[in-house]
Amino acid sequence: MSFDRLLAEAKARPGDLHALEQLASLAIERGEEEAALPQFNAAVQMRSSARLWQWKALLERSLDRHEEALRSFETAAALAPSDPGIAHGHARAALEAGIPAEQLHEHALQLAPKDVQVLAGLIAARLASGHGDQGEKELQGILERYPGWIDGHMQLAQLRSLLGKSEIVSEPLENALAAAPTSEALWIALFNLHIKRERFADLDAAIARARNHGIGDRLLIPFATLTAGELGRTEEADRLFAQWSDGTDRVWRIRHLLRCGRAEDAIPLIDVALSGERANEVWPYAALAWRLTGDTRSSWLERDGELIRVYDLVSALPPLEALAATLRTVHVAQGQFLDQSVRGGTQTDGPLFSRIEPEIRALRRAVVDSVRDYVSALPPFASGHPLLGARRDRAIRFAGSWSVRLRDAGFHTSHVHPQGWISSALYVAVPQNAGGEDSRDGWLSIGKPPPELVASSFDAREIEPVPGRLVLFPSWMWHGTAPFKRGERLTVAFDVARPY
Repeated sequence: MSFDRLLAEAKARPGDLHALEQLASLAIERGEEEAALPQFNAAVQMRSSARLWQWKALLERSLDRHEEALRSFETAAALAPSDPGIAHGHARAALEAGIPAEQLHEHALQLAPKDVQVLAGLIAARLASGHGDQGEKELQGILERYPGWIDGHMQLAQLRSLLGKSEIVSEPLENALAAAPTSEALWIALFNLHIKRERFADLDAAIARARNHGIGDRLLIPFATLTAGELGRTEEADRLFAQWSDGTDRVWRIRHLLRCGRAEDAIPLIDVALSGERANEVWPYAALAWRLTGDTRSSWLERDGELIRVYDLVSALPPLEALAATLRTVHVAQGQFLDQSVRGGTQTDGPLFSRIEPEIRALRRAVVDSVRDYVSALPPFASGHPLLGARRDRAIRFAGSWSVRLRDAGFHTSHVHPQGWISSALYVAVPQNAGGEDSRDGWLSIGKPPPELVASSFDAREIEPVPGRLVLFPSWMWHGTAPFKRGERLTVAFDVARPY
């Protein structure tokens, strides 16, 4: 059923709970929350229903209007204090809004003690409140009782990394494998943990250990293949890729071919992959291969740099000192995410733009205005283009938002954001020694791939870090930063979601 038809039915039957629930569910799925919300504002005045208040809260939360969502969840919880779904939604909205959420998650867990999503939220709330060590002990205790809980192993590894305990992130998995060395699920979890951390030498050693415990090639060949490619063992990788050809290997095979200088051989694989479900992961490699081979599609994709734009937001932002002070309070981690580009710093957890501090709300408004300007100034629609082929008549939505705080010699490795449409860097504070024509410390480089992937020299756009400066660019473009000698580099970054 179309959204317009459901909206018409809800308007015709304003007290029909079933019609309103259908409307809200489809509105969140289709990005039509603004159109649906007035029906719920009217409905909750007509009928005191916990379900209606819950759906109203979910619509508001989806719009990043968390202050309103919290009020709606509070009303829903007062009407149905024993409803686990309402309790979890309330706790999750509070965590995203940046207010204390441990007690709310504890209450939700009492109502749904086996819900792993509620438990995950509780651990995140512990970390946000500075009680990450307590969350670690709780997760570890559960894993000691249920060592086969794979998601729990991965969450504990992430938590330990954020707590600055990177040297022991794989310890619980190793302990579980010591007790069950033939468990394929545990071996796969360990392999995936090494991949997430880009520890391919560790993965290589783990594969050998698994083989010694009788784990067969059916499971091992895909992991052994990508490992050989990532470690630059060309002949072995060629031989293994010939055995692993089920379609899931394409991105790894493309990386291997680029790494060993065979971009021409990668292009047919890229062409096939760009028509598949993982096209968003392949565009960065298409950009490299087309540039390396002189393919005319390179200029069609990159548009000679006109897709990179720089904005000065100083006048639109709250005072930068106040914004920086607020952001520093959100940086509670001591370590880094397992799979992020940050080296020598921390990244905030959770959607930054959902927080309700006045400085963050003002920051979000300034960012949305700039993104609207960027989208309106894009070149004409181009079918099939990962940036220009998207519709431009939708509200700005974010696939993620966060802050990064780099300290002495910190930097970002070159990376991409396959989950985004438009990516960014917004400078709030920079080291005193960064910037200037004589020093490229801390500068942003866009278009330069990781040196271990492509050794060729690439032209890149280099942008000086200046407080209040926002840089917007397509999410498939490689980007990273140069290290600096000392000081603090405090930034905000976000991915704009592809419109639907």
